[in-house]
Amino acid sequence: MRPPLIQLQGLTRTYGRGDAAVSALRGIDLTLFSGDFLAVMGASGSGKSTLMNILGCLDTPSGGHYGFESIAVETLNQTQRALLRRHRLGFVFQGFNLLARTSARENVELPLLYRGLPAARRRQAALAALDLVGLSDRAGHTPAELSGGQQQRVAIARAIVTDPAVLLADEPTGNLDTARSHAIMELLTRLNRERGLTIIMVTHEEEMAAYAGRTLHLRDGLIDRDSAEPDATSCC
Repeated sequence: MRPPLIQLQGLTRTYGRGDAAVSALRGIDLTLFSGDFLAVMGASGSGKSTLMNILGCLDTPSGGHYGFESIAVETLNQTQRALLRRHRLGFVFQGFNLLARTSARENVELPLLYRGLPAARRRQAALAALDLVGLSDRAGHTPAELSGGQQQRVAIARAIVTDPAVLLADEPTGNLDTARSHAIMELLTRLNRERGLTIIMVTHEEEMAAYAGRTLHLRDGLIDRDSAEPDATSCC
C-alpha cells in the first residue's frame, strides 16, 4: 500500500490560555495521498483557516501529529518549516497577491528568485507554467492589463512553477464571477488529473467543492462530515 502524503492524528490548536483559551482545532484525524483533491468547508470559526495554516506550515499545532512525506512537521523549527513550505508547497489566495508593476512572467518567477535560480532558468520555467494555465500570450502583461480570472491563473502558475507536492488554495474563486470561477476550477481539476497535483482547497461554495474528489466539513474544530466516510445515517 502506498504511503500517505499527509497524515494528521489528533491534531489540535489552542489560542490563548486559561479562561481566554480558544480551541480552534479539537482533534483532527486526516489521511491524504498524492494526487488527492480535497475541498474543506465549514462556517466561520469552524477551524478551516487554522487547518490550512497548519498544513501550509504557517502555524504550528498545539498537540497531535502532522506527518508530511514521513516528516514529523510538529518537530520542525521555524527555519525548517520555511524550507518545507518553500520547496514542497504552493499557495493560491483569494486576493491573487500579484505585484502590480511587474509582468505576469516576473510574478511567476518570484518563487524561483527566492531559490536563487539563474535568470535564464527562471524565465524558462515561468513561461512553461504560464503555458500550462493558458496564458503564454499574456506573459508580458501587468496585472492591471489582465482580467480577474487571468490574474488568478497567473497566481496558480506562480504556485506550481516550483513543482510543489501540494497546492493549498484558500477561496481561489472568491473574487471571481460564476463563469470565471468555473474556468479556474476546471483548470485546477485538469492539473490534478493530468499532472497528479495534490490540491487542498478551502471554499464556502458547494458548487466549487463539487469539483473535488473529497469534501471535508468542519464544525467547531472537529470533522463533522467527510465524503470519504460512509454516511452513518444511510440505510444498510
